[in-house]
Amino acid sequence: MDTLSGTIERVTFFNPDNGYSVIKIAPDGVYPPDAAARDGLITVVGSMPEMNPGEAAEFNGTWVQDPRWGMQFRAEMVRPIVPTSAEGLMNYLSSGIVSGIGPRTAERIVKHFGEDTLRVLNEEPERLDEIVKPSLAKKLAVAWADNQTVRQVLIFLQGYGVSSKMAQRIYDQFGSSTVQVVQNDPYVLADEVFGIGFVKADQIALNMGLAVDSPQRMRAGLAYALGQLAQDGHVYVPRPQLLEKTAELLRVQQSDTLETALQQQILNGELISDQQVTGTVEPAIYLPMFYHAEKNAAVRLRTIANTPSALTTQGTKLNWPQFLADLLRHSDVQLTDQQQGAVRAAFVNKVSVLTGGPGTGKTTTLRMVIEALASLKYRFALCSPTGRAARRLAEATGYEASTIHRLLGFAPGEGFGRDEDNPIDADVLVVDESSMVDLLLFHTLLRSLRPETHLVLVGDVDQLPSVGAGNVLRDVIDSGVAHVTRLDTIFRQADDSYIVVNAHRINNGEMPMTDNQSRDFYFFGEDDPTRVADLVVDIAQYRLPDKFGFDPINDVQVIAPMYRGPAGVTNLNDVLQRALNGDRRVAEKALNGRVFRVGDKVMQTRNNYEKDVFNGDIGRIHAIDFEGGGFEVVVDGRFLYYEWHEAEDLMHAYCISTHRSQGSEYPVVVMPLLTQHYMMLQRNLLYTAITRAKQMVVLVGTRRAVHMAVNNNKVADRFSGLVTRLQHGAAIQSKIIGFPGADRD
Repeated sequence: MDTLSGTIERVTFFNPDNGYSVIKIAPDGVYPPDAAARDGLITVVGSMPEMNPGEAAEFNGTWVQDPRWGMQFRAEMVRPIVPTSAEGLMNYLSSGIVSGIGPRTAERIVKHFGEDTLRVLNEEPERLDEIVKPSLAKKLAVAWADNQTVRQVLIFLQGYGVSSKMAQRIYDQFGSSTVQVVQNDPYVLADEVFGIGFVKADQIALNMGLAVDSPQRMRAGLAYALGQLAQDGHVYVPRPQLLEKTAELLRVQQSDTLETALQQQILNGELISDQQVTGTVEPAIYLPMFYHAEKNAAVRLRTIANTPSALTTQGTKLNWPQFLADLLRHSDVQLTDQQQGAVRAAFVNKVSVLTGGPGTGKTTTLRMVIEALASLKYRFALCSPTGRAARRLAEATGYEASTIHRLLGFAPGEGFGRDEDNPIDADVLVVDESSMVDLLLFHTLLRSLRPETHLVLVGDVDQLPSVGAGNVLRDVIDSGVAHVTRLDTIFRQADDSYIVVNAHRINNGEMPMTDNQSRDFYFFGEDDPTRVADLVVDIAQYRLPDKFGFDPINDVQVIAPMYRGPAGVTNLNDVLQRALNGDRRVAEKALNGRVFRVGDKVMQTRNNYEKDVFNGDIGRIHAIDFEGGGFEVVVDGRFLYYEWHEAEDLMHAYCISTHRSQGSEYPVVVMPLLTQHYMMLQRNLLYTAITRAKQMVVLVGTRRAVHMAVNNNKVADRFSGLVTRLQHGAAIQSKIIGFPGADRD
């Protein structure tokens, strides 16, 4: 890392939200011969505390050749140096830190106090009214003190390896108490500051001198290990696996210190031990939020399932053959006996599940459930986990549908507006794409239902499970608490269409037909990863547009099993961006090691309720605002403004992972499949990707890789106690009180 120091001559740009700055400095010492402009100044860019002309600073970073602006110094670390010379102090005081103090007033202050100026500002700021009026003196004293506090905090953090950008973010979170907070417990940074994970907090802790095997580090590591395993879908972890995983993550040997730390966390209630759900002598270890969510979700679902309603009473008395015949007379659809049974189940059973693969009539059946409810004047609510899925549900049924979060009245900073005290006003709640619902969201949803409300879960249980912890749809099915209809008759299938039939063949453990004799399913054989990447680009850029008229960005979605490698998500995004939107004359901005360009296809990676945009939503960059420090993204016809720091919520979406494709449909899916992807070659992954396509699927790779995926039906088990709690709830939940019989969280 290079070092550059100098005095700030002017600030060209400063974004107060993230500290991103463009400044010009008069350099000290040695620097590359082509770094300085004609006026002798060097451009420094990066996130840093707000700097002012006249200040001196030392920068650590790298020299970069910007294609538009020439040689620049990209700062990773900034150490402001308080000006000590008379000229430096005058420049700094007149830089605008206090309105009303210009060059003349600054000169009077410095001349009056002379060499004592810095000491007066730091130790006797009340003396400033000797030279300026009291109100102005007070403002200057406050501004100077605040400025010095910020700088001291940022210098403190940077001393432990924290970048300027992250230091600013930490200070924004904790303010003047930052130093005390970090010294007391550096691991709180991982919990409280977005963008700082355990690894970074741990490095800060170690840099501060914390022992590798300290109890504090062990306790933090245990919670981190549980969090990491939750990201893999586990609700709990058996004790031996947790200890092993924690030791691995902390790079320490399993020891009595680790065992003691675990026991202490259990005694303190920071972790929860439960032996009843594992069926072994080894207890399950939970993070408290997952334990309470699982325990209470089981109680609430059992309560709903066992509470009668007016709808169940009417459902048992209806003349179903006549009722359905009258209902179907006004529609252009026919229902099989199985589908008719599913419609009846939604009435007769308090909890019902409708599942099945593509083309089996889930949407048609659901539409008739809703028509039946509407004809009898029952109130219903329709929801899905994502905005895209909710829009499709509304289009398919003709009735309003929303995201689960919107239905539950979620507000940023306030949480959910719906709960047991303010329940959803509906006789029936329908949750589409329910395979995507994780345990925490499921628990929140159940809290918002009255015991009399019917719950209908719709989804394809053979798709990938939720990204979050739990396997809710499968657990509900396996528990026996719900009436389950699994549709198995394929309706949507033409003689020359392979998408639907191949999806079912894969799901049944059979190889898909890859003879390229259909109009919608193609296979391109290639075993070299680099050539596979080139072929994927060629297919998206030329072959699909030229032969079928598909738009390479709007219609074609590349889905890859893994992120790494030449045919992985990361590299494919790079090469597809260059091929499909590589004109360097178009406005672009480099952020966090990525280049965002006007026209880029991007995906939101976490829910943002203020913007009304959700994890998985895809849009296009419409414009870049260099002056304001942000860019405009069009998502579903809406223009959304992202400031530079919000780019962390976006990823390029020319290629996405299979998990990120859940709940979406695309005209064309192109998928690379290679044996190098063996760790992710699973049947449900391939099945999920193929069923995202509406008009065409193109596989690129080797038939051996396809064969490996089809034959690998060993979906990684998720540690979850929901089935056990649902099946044996009376014994396990005997001490729970409230709702009736549930905790109030």
